[in-house]
This record gives sequence, structure tokens and C-alpha cells, in this order.
Amino acid sequence: PASATEAAPNLDALNATGSNGTEALNATAKFVATAEGTALAYGSLVVMALLPIFFGAIRSVTCSKSKNGSDIPETITSRDAARFPIIASVTLFGLYLFFKVFSQEYVNLLLSLYFFVLGVLALSHTMSPLTSRLFPESFPNKQYQLLFTQGTGESKEEMLNYEFDTKNLVSLVLSSGVGVWYLLKKQWIANNLFGLAFALNGVELLHLNNVSTGCILLGGLFVYDVFWVFGTNVMVTVAKSFEAPIKLVFPQDLLEKGLEASNFAMLGLGDIVIPGIFIALLLRFDVSLKKNSRTYFYSSFLAYIFGLGLTIFVMHTFKHAQPALLYLVPACVGFPVIVALFKGELTEMFRYEETPPEDESSKEDAPESEKKE
Repeated sequence: PASATEAAPNLDALNATGSNGTEALNATAKFVATAEGTALAYGSLVVMALLPIFFGAIRSVTCSKSKNGSDIPETITSRDAARFPIIASVTLFGLYLFFKVFSQEYVNLLLSLYFFVLGVLALSHTMSPLTSRLFPESFPNKQYQLLFTQGTGESKEEMLNYEFDTKNLVSLVLSSGVGVWYLLKKQWIANNLFGLAFALNGVELLHLNNVSTGCILLGGLFVYDVFWVFGTNVMVTVAKSFEAPIKLVFPQDLLEKGLEASNFAMLGLGDIVIPGIFIALLLRFDVSLKKNSRTYFYSSFLAYIFGLGLTIFVMHTFKHAQPALLYLVPACVGFPVIVALFKGELTEMFRYEETPPEDESSKEDAPESEKKE
């Protein structure tokens, strides 16, 4: 992401399209899923939601210490978090107007091309660690650097500094193949590969600077999600109209039709990424305590499972679209706070502040006298 504030509308677009987490039964017409098909679909969505949160959180710990320009995370401040619901609402309503004014076919064509580029880059970044392990040590791995600057001399400002190697290029080629597959077929498996990559990269590269900022962000989006789902039909309309890999889908008729199934349950990526970046923050807090335990990470992770399960249960019981953050936010914030109260670490948790990698590197380069200060 270019910046935390620029990432906000993109993240919200993810959240807006599938905010209820499991509204496919409402979006799928004239189809009654079997109990087995429904259980398989929702169970698969839950598993797919947990994977990017778990591995994205782990990768965020390494990412927070990285000095590579391509891996340095973007930090969301309290000001960004406070503005997020406003930017989110404007983005969502703008998409709603676009679909009302312009042809849905042309809008989705432009969005498909846009997310094709983003998806290829996100999937390539996700696959790079795996593909690097597959190559033998004798593989001729050349290093490259893409550097883009503005100005000259002392006024030169670095705009882009991306380091990569031959193995990364192989990942890019493989990801491009998935992208072409998605563009030509709009196949749900290709959609999910891109969606998982988006979610994992979001959890890994978007960092909250402290727990208070996380509470502001989740609290604001809690109100936003409830209003746009229960107060208007805007979010549901956009969710049904938006054709882009910004949601995970799984067919409820897979058992009957196989890979040609077409009646999908869906989970918006915002319902993964938004709680996910808070869960990742708690993992980094666990690491900072240096107690070789991951109490807050696992408590928030279990809370996410509980909240998502409750969303599915309520939606299935009342047959109405549900804002997933209505259940996820209290669970993901409440469980760790209760744990911190029992352990007597609540003050310490809210005092925890992350230092951006560039600040740490500047400290290393500073004179010894400044380091002591």
C-alpha cells in the first residue's frame, strides 16, 4: 500500500462487498442448499478466513523488523483510524452510485483489470517465500533493484525502492498465469487465490501503531457496518453487483455440480483483514513481552472464530444479511481485554507502542550519546 490513508478506501471496498460475511443465501436466487452443502461451504469459508490471519500475523512480526523497502509495513495511526469509517462510507456510496449510473458490465470490466494487476502482485509476494525454498542452492539467483527517485542532489527523494531476484520473477510469472485464468474464466478457485493473497498481504503489511488505535478503528467500523447493512440496502446492492476478487466464495452446490457449481456462499475480505490486523498487533505485543507465550494472540484468534461462527448462526437462523463486525469487534477486542485484566497487564497492553522500522534504523545510525538518550 502506498500509505495508510490511501489503503483505507481499498480496504473498505473489500469490507463493503461482503460485510455480512455470509450473505450468499440472500444473494442466491431460487436455490435451496442441502444441509451438507451449506456446512461444507461455511466450514470452508471459516478455514479460508483463518489461514491469512494466522500466517499473515506471523509474517507481520518479521515484516515489522524489515528494512527492505518492499517489505516495510504501512502504519495506521489514530488519525487514520478515526477517518477510516468516513472514507469507507464515501467509497461505498460512490460504488453504489457508479453501479446505478453506469453499466454494470463496464464497471466490472475496469475493476477486473485493476484487481488483476493488484492480484498478481499480491499473489507473487505471498508465493515468494515458498518458491524460494523449491529452488536448489545452485540455482543462478540474480539480484535486482527497482529504484525511482524525484529531484537531484541533496533534494533527491526516494519514491520507490523495490528489491527482488530471479526467484521473485518466477513467482510473478506463476501469479500472472492465475491472473489470466481469472480474467478469462472468472473461476471461483482463481478468485479465492487472489482473495487469500489480498487478505494475507493486508494483515502482514498494514500495522496498527497501538491497541488504542485498533480500538478506534474497529469501533468506527462497527458502527459503519451496522448502519450500512441494517440502515440501507447500499452494501447488499454493491455486494451483489461487484465482480472482483475482493471476497472469498465457496459453492453450496459443490456436491451436486462439482467445480461447475454456481451458488456461492461468500465472505468479504474486509471481515478478515480488519480484525486480522488487530490480531496481528496482539501477536507482536506478545513477542514484545518476551515471555515465550502467545496468550493475547491465541485469545483473539479464538475470539475471531467465535464471532464468525456466531455471524453464520444468526444469519442462518434469521435469514437476513448480518454485519459480521457486529459480532467480530466485541469478540476480538473483549476477549484479549478480559485476559489482560486477569493477568494484570491491561495498562501495559494499552501502553504498547510500535516503532516503525525506519525509526529503528535511524536509531542504529545515531551517535552513541543519542542512543543513550
